[in-house]
Order: sequence, then C-alpha cells, then structure tokens
Amino acid sequence: MAILDVVSPYLPQGPGYLPAWQLIVAVTAALNTVSNMTSLTFSRKLYKDAFVGPVQARTFGIWTLTSGVVRFYAAYNIHNKQVYDLALFTYLFALLHFGTELLVYRSLKIGFPAFSPVVVASSSLIWMFTQYNFYVKA
Repeated sequence: MAILDVVSPYLPQGPGYLPAWQLIVAVTAALNTVSNMTSLTFSRKLYKDAFVGPVQARTFGIWTLTSGVVRFYAAYNIHNKQVYDLALFTYLFALLHFGTELLVYRSLKIGFPAFSPVVVASSSLIWMFTQYNFYVKA
C-alpha cells in the first residue's frame, strides 16, 4: 500500500490547488511555531538581533500558530465565506507586518528568511482574492 493511499483521505478534498496550499502553509506554521518556542534561531534569521528576545520569539510563534490554525480550517472549509475571509486576512496581516517591519521600522534583515514570508503572504493574498468567487459559494 502506497503512502499516498493512506494519507489521501485526510487531505483537503476541495477543487483546485488552493486547499492543498492552505494545508501546506498551515503545517509550515506549526513547524515554525515549534522552532520559535524552543529557540531564537529562526527569529534571529528574520529580525535584526537588537529586536529579538525570548518573549518576542514566543509571541511570534503564537501569532504564527494562530494564523496556521485559521489556514488549516480554510484548507478543509474552502467554500465557507467566513473561514475564507479570515484566512485571507491572515495573509493581509502578515504582509502588513513584514512590510512595515522591513520598510518603516527596519527591523527585518534583508535576505531569504525575510523574503520567504513576504512572497508567501503576497502570493497567497493575490491568489485568494482573485479566486474568491470560485471558492466562496455565498
């Protein structure tokens, strides 16, 4: 029996790739949360050292977990307007956070670690906005 046969019934069954993407981002958020709760390494790769402390890393971890849970629900309830809207807002808030930290407060280090969440947030936001009527059946 192939692993895909075992895992497949538990994967989102919605049409298109957006539900699967939501699941991937949610699982990544959970892993990122563990990283932030146990170490300062990830936060120090993302933010300038003067801005990183244990409380900030744990707070960032909980914020990431909260967003991940919303996105997890969106993966399995992609047609639910309220869940879809909440997931869309998580990407908007992430983009606003990383954008202001980079451009206004200048607390982000420029490089791949900062580039990655900006790309995920902006592309996901655009994807969800442009596909809204396809997925949301009001």
